[in-house]
Amino acid sequence: MNDPVPDPFARAQAVADAVLYEGYVLYPYRKSSPKNQVRWQFGVLAPRGWIEARGDARDSVAGSSEGWWQQSECLLEAPPTATVRVRVRYLRLQARDVEALRPDGSFQRVERLETGDRAELSFEEAVPRLADVVVPLARLREGPLTADISAPGGEDVEPVPDGATRPAGRVVRRRRPLAARVHVTAEPAPTPFPLLRLRVRTENTAAGPPPDAPRPVALRSSLVAAHTLLATDDGAFLSLLDPPAWAGESAGQCANVRTFPVLVGEPGSRDLVLSSPIILYDHPRVAPESPGDLFDAAEIDEILSLRTLTLTDAEKAEVRATDPRTAAIVDRVDTMPPEVMARLHGAIRSLRPARTPPGAESVVVAGVPVARGSRVRLHPRPRGTDAHDMFLTGRTARVEGVYRDVDDARHVAVTLEDPSSEPHRWYGRFHYFAPEEVEPLADDAPVDGTAGGAP
Repeated sequence: MNDPVPDPFARAQAVADAVLYEGYVLYPYRKSSPKNQVRWQFGVLAPRGWIEARGDARDSVAGSSEGWWQQSECLLEAPPTATVRVRVRYLRLQARDVEALRPDGSFQRVERLETGDRAELSFEEAVPRLADVVVPLARLREGPLTADISAPGGEDVEPVPDGATRPAGRVVRRRRPLAARVHVTAEPAPTPFPLLRLRVRTENTAAGPPPDAPRPVALRSSLVAAHTLLATDDGAFLSLLDPPAWAGESAGQCANVRTFPVLVGEPGSRDLVLSSPIILYDHPRVAPESPGDLFDAAEIDEILSLRTLTLTDAEKAEVRATDPRTAAIVDRVDTMPPEVMARLHGAIRSLRPARTPPGAESVVVAGVPVARGSRVRLHPRPRGTDAHDMFLTGRTARVEGVYRDVDDARHVAVTLEDPSSEPHRWYGRFHYFAPEEVEPLADDAPVDGTAGGAP
C-alpha cells in the first residue's frame, strides 16, 4: 500500500485553526452572555447583493470589515516548473434548532429543552470547510485561473430522549448552500531579480437573502473567518513585513484587502503563507504550553482557565448545552492536571526575542549595548507605568533578555541583584522596563541602592 501524500499545509494547521475559530464563543462561553449575542466578527464574506445594499464595506487590510470578496497578494521566487497550492478555508454556519415534541406528535421550536440530566439550547454552530486549487506556475503564466467552490445545503435530525427511551424532542441542524469563486493570477514583478506577484481573490457568489435581510440571516449564506493558505513545492515566498531591499517597492505595491499574508511554519521557512483576516507577524505559532483552544488567541490561557473553573455548576451546565466545542472547554478545564496548569503560569506570550543577529540581542542605551548578562540600574518612569516599580528605583539588576512586543517596541527583562530573586530567574518571572528606564553599569559598580539615589 502506498503511503498517503503528506498535507503540505500541515505545519500551518494549528495557527490557521486559531484564526478560523477566533471569537467563536467567548468566555464565559454561555449563550446568555451578552458578548455571545453578536458573533462572527472576522473574515466574513457575505453575499454580494446584501453587502452592496448596505454600502458600508471598507476595502481595508484587516478582515473585521465585512465584504463580498477578499484578496491576497504576495511575492514568490520560483522556477516555471513549480506548482502552487491554494487552500481556501472558512466556517459555514448551521442553525441548531431545538424542537419540543407536542402531544399531537408535531414539533415546536424552543430555546431550551430540559430532559432530566440533559439540556439542549437552540444555537448557531459552525462547520469548517476547505477547498483546494492546485495549479502549475506554467499554467498561470498563460493567464488567470478561476475555480468554483461550493457547499450544499442540508438538514440533520438528532432525536432527544426524555432520559429514558421516550422522545422528548429533537435537534435539527440546517445549512444553506454556499457558493464561491477563486481567481488565481501570477505576473512578473518589476524587480531586478525574477519575482512573481501572486494574487488570490475569493468571492462569495451565493444568491443569498433579500438585501434588507438582517445580519444573522445573511451570515447563513456567508463564508465566515475566511482565509487562504499558499504553498509551493519549489520556490520561496518573500516576507511583506521584512522584504529584501531589492523587493521593497514591489512588496509595498501588493494590494491586500480584508486579509494579509505572512510567512508561516518553522522560523526561517519560506514555502508556506497564511493570509489571515487577523493581522499577524511572520511565523506566528500557538504557544506550546496551551492544552487547547479557548477561542481567544489574544488572551492568556491561565487566566481564562482559572475563570472557567470559577463558573457555578448551573453556568457550566449552560455552557455544555450551548455548543459541543464550549462543552469541551469546560470538560478540559475541569479535568486539567496540576502540572498542565503550572505550565501556563508565567508564560510569555506577547514578547518575542529581538530580531537581531544570533548572539547579539541588545539595545543601545546611552551609547552602551545592553544585552543578556548586562548590569543596569533601574530608573522607572514616575507616571504611565506600574505603580510598584517606584519601589525599584535605584536598584541594580541583571538583564535576562531584550524582547520586542507586537508593536516592535523593545523591553528589557531583568531580575534584581538580590538572592531572593533567584527563584524568579528559574521560573522566568522578570521585571520589564523600557530602554530609557535603565542605566548601564560596569561590572564593578555597587549593588542595589548604594549609589544612584534610591528613595
